[in-house]
Amino acid sequence: MAAHKLSSDEIQTVLQKLPGWTIKDAKLHREYQFPDFPHAIGFIAIAAIGIEKMNHHPEWFNVYNRVRVDLTTHDSGGITQKDADLAQALEQIAQKLT
Repeated sequence: MAAHKLSSDEIQTVLQKLPGWTIKDAKLHREYQFPDFPHAIGFIAIAAIGIEKMNHHPEWFNVYNRVRVDLTTHDSGGITQKDADLAQALEQIAQKLT
């Protein structure tokens, strides 16, 4: 069963709890900048463990010390609580590495 797609108002509430996150191309979007490449890759590696447990995988892209993340629930056709939960988890990991 697909997750419930959040309404515009629900998405705005999510964004209020996630500083640095925006909506870009109908996805939750964030660009992280770390001190260097090992920190950026460390973020990806650490996050991968929790992501796999959640079975909810991000679209992400890395160049040197930057990691771009886009979140959407493809089965639901938009942003769901799964995306908000994953964004919150990524924030907690990133705070430890920046």
